[in-house]
Amino acid sequence: MKLFDLNGRVAVVTGGNGGIGLGMAKGFAQAGSAVVVAGRQKDKNAAAVKEIAALGAKAIAVEVDVTREDSVKAMVAQTVAQLGRLDILVNNAGIAIRKPPQDYTLAEWQQVIDINLTGAFLCSHAAYPEMVRARGGKIINIGSMMSIFGAPYTVAYAASKGGIVQMSKAMATAWAKDNIQVNSILPGWIDTDLTRAARQQVQGLNERVLARTPAGRWGLPDDFAGTAVFLASAASDFVTGATIAVDGGYSSQG
Repeated sequence: MKLFDLNGRVAVVTGGNGGIGLGMAKGFAQAGSAVVVAGRQKDKNAAAVKEIAALGAKAIAVEVDVTREDSVKAMVAQTVAQLGRLDILVNNAGIAIRKPPQDYTLAEWQQVIDINLTGAFLCSHAAYPEMVRARGGKIINIGSMMSIFGAPYTVAYAASKGGIVQMSKAMATAWAKDNIQVNSILPGWIDTDLTRAARQQVQGLNERVLARTPAGRWGLPDDFAGTAVFLASAASDFVTGATIAVDGGYSSQG
């Protein structure tokens, strides 16, 4: 057994068509896994599949709306129909609406919770029977620094990402008997489309992040490939319910 070998495995990455999701998907491909890019945007999915296929891996795109149970079930069914199994699930799809709590509408709150937290539950719920059939599996849930910190403009996002960590721990304890490991990754400040928008909306954010991050830079999507491969491979068979920060030391800085 090679600890970090994903040959013969099939990984589904929601929100895998860009940013952190694509960085993890490429890591899986380089480790030998087939990859399913699951997202709402057909053209963006197709472009991501080309990038992953260029690494020599088998890759397919599946359109999915993680807030709809029928769409999530169809994603799992299509994965198994085309690739034969489902071993790894990364719940990465997410959105953020930045405004103070008093300015939120109920619809905006619900949208963030539905995509970030309920979507991860629905995907895990749908993947579970296939992982049981495969006699094991790996679920990687993507949290955030806002899983542990608060900010005045992230009320719904922080609530959803805090929920991700606790949901992961609960699933880890429930599914350990099925040889399914469930863990969380907490990204720090990563250079993506989402955070570029944040830098435009939140004055001084770039300077504050650089000042607090011991590594002295923003993270890159490719910084997640190694951690994702570890949590997806046999190397982490005795790691479950864990939370790993990939943040350049941001959360360790006093």
